[in-house]
Amino acid sequence: MTATKKSSLLVKELQGGIDDYFAWLRDRTTLKEIKGDKDYVEITTPHLDRHNDCIQFYARQDGAGGYVLTDDGAVISDLEMSGCKLTSPKRQELLRLTLNGFGVECDDKALVVRATPQTFARKKHDLIQAMLAVNDMFALAGPTVNSLFIEDVSAWLEQNEVRYVPRIRMTGQSGYDHTFDFVIAKFRDEPERIVQAISQPSKSTAEALVFKWIDTRGARDKNSQAYAVLNDQEHSVPEGVLEALDSYNIHAVPWSVRADVVEKLAV
Repeated sequence: MTATKKSSLLVKELQGGIDDYFAWLRDRTTLKEIKGDKDYVEITTPHLDRHNDCIQFYARQDGAGGYVLTDDGAVISDLEMSGCKLTSPKRQELLRLTLNGFGVECDDKALVVRATPQTFARKKHDLIQAMLAVNDMFALAGPTVNSLFIEDVSAWLEQNEVRYVPRIRMTGQSGYDHTFDFVIAKFRDEPERIVQAISQPSKSTAEALVFKWIDTRGARDKNSQAYAVLNDQEHSVPEGVLEALDSYNIHAVPWSVRADVVEKLAV
């Protein structure tokens, strides 16, 4: 098979994956009208949070003919009730950088984004991805853990002299933007490597990364690689997570065996 035919088959395969994702998202998203001082629409998505509950957010019209989309403080309030405080300057800065990557604001505890009828789909996507990212970045492995997993991954990369750029935003083939934790630039014969830290490995977090990778891969160099560093400090990584990532050529790296990939990243 020629290189051109292989490339065409890959494009067709990736496009099929994107189409399947959007069909799944459309079919499993529900809307419910909520009456009150301000009329809201509750939007329930098929994305799961760390409690395996469907992620919900709310939409209302603003005075300019657009919409305000918000989680009504659900993500940050849940983390605080679980003992994860975001009051330190370092965590506040990490929260700010994470939200900036999605164009989302924090109003008190609520994650908020504004949309027009034309940008609603993209802004909805940005809010959901921000909710997932904040939840995953700040969800501690246990009550005695004092550091965030993404901080551990960052420190590990620096300790091994891996030169990376943090929090890179990329536009996928769908036109949606995606933020990745670390990007290691192409160097000589070594390809670009995209690294995502996942503190709570689950079916939902794996699916989110798979979609980001499928959507982004076609817009990057054909040799670009993706790595998922998985937190297995307290619990083993579910087998289905490893299989899902592997099937889309994402290198799954449990934290306990991270030394195995140092040479591949430190070039």
